[in-house]
Amino acid sequence: MSCHRYSRMSSSSGDSPWGRQGCAHWKPYEIAAVVLGFFIFWPLGLAILCWKVWQRGWGYEGDLFSFASEQGARMKSAFGDVSRDASRGWGGPSFMRSSGNAAFDEWREGELARLEEERRKLAEAEREFAEHIEELRRARDRAEFDSFMRARKGGTQ
Repeated sequence: MSCHRYSRMSSSSGDSPWGRQGCAHWKPYEIAAVVLGFFIFWPLGLAILCWKVWQRGWGYEGDLFSFASEQGARMKSAFGDVSRDASRGWGGPSFMRSSGNAAFDEWREGELARLEEERRKLAEAEREFAEHIEELRRARDRAEFDSFMRARKGGTQ
């Protein structure tokens, strides 16, 4: 499937390595992360670039920071919660650390879960809209082709 939004040569089958929606969309901070990664340590920039290029092939719909936070949560669950003991080192970003107030931490976790669910709903709505637009384009293309064939058939007789 072409990355160009007005391309008529798109594949309707799901066999494209880019998935259903075409090429991955770059956000400004992802571009900055790649540039900064190459500037600081070129393998880091290359790793970020490769991840971004292949993320749609993996079927991952999120962005760089949601991927990092999910992987951080996975590592945290695999190795235990070290943020409760401040003497054991860095506990992650401030939004992941315990505030010391259990009620606030529960509320924060609930709000983060609600926001994540909203993000998922928006991503699903965006995907459905893209599919709808693709169907409209296919219908328009079919109507144009049928019109051409009728005109061609009528002109050759």
